[in-house]
Amino acid sequence: MIKLLCVSLALAVTLVGVAKADAAPDVKSLVAMSEKAAYYAGDDGRSMARMIIVDSQGRKQMRQFTLLRKDVLDESGVETGDQRMLVFFQRPTEVKGTVFRVEKHAALSEDDDRWLYLPALDLVKRIAAGDKRTSFVGSHFFYEDVSGRATKEDNFTLLPETDSHFVLRATPINPDSVEFSHYIVEIDKATYLPTLINFYKGEQNYRRVEAVKIDSIEGKPTVVRSKVSDLTSGGYTLMEFRGVAYNIGLPDSIFSERSLRTPPHAHLN
Repeated sequence: MIKLLCVSLALAVTLVGVAKADAAPDVKSLVAMSEKAAYYAGDDGRSMARMIIVDSQGRKQMRQFTLLRKDVLDESGVETGDQRMLVFFQRPTEVKGTVFRVEKHAALSEDDDRWLYLPALDLVKRIAAGDKRTSFVGSHFFYEDVSGRATKEDNFTLLPETDSHFVLRATPINPDSVEFSHYIVEIDKATYLPTLINFYKGEQNYRRVEAVKIDSIEGKPTVVRSKVSDLTSGGYTLMEFRGVAYNIGLPDSIFSERSLRTPPHAHLN
């Protein structure tokens, strides 16, 4: 789930000829497998999450929320790669009632739609496409980390692998749209989950996203603890998930603007 791991990262395809241990993997298939494992487990899902935000001086803040996610199907019931997401904040008091809504689009020509509902102002704020790589509610996660970065936005090349991981270098197709020059991602050979992503500005490794703990939930490898680190300031954010559930039958109707002001409480626990 928030999937966080991040990073950001929308594709649902049928893959044939997945890389074997004794054969060089096909990069396109490997990237698609990794994204599917990280962001498309099950047809829908729910998880409760807690973020601990630690700044460069060691001061801590906490955020607690519930995340709902559903894949979008076409009229024939086939996955489109689009996705809908809602994040409902419960704690602390200053963010209680805040809701983050995402309409994620697989097509590279169409920007993801993101909104933030601020209850104190009774205001729905649209998150501009140019702000997708800015702080998510004061954490070291970016808005794009939460909903996932579309792999079609990057070009991938295979680097020397390790015994346990495939290693890829990703370069943005539109470098003016992001703050990084490239990133290096390590993908677990057993689960196809991305477990470590290092972002660079030239030669400077300034940001890191990592899977700290992975569990098998309903037979699906799932990141249950992740971490984003600002390697320049020394601050970081830990995210922990509990109560993860897949294929719970979330109705399409709840993924709407109405749910920003009237949360679907029956589906939040």
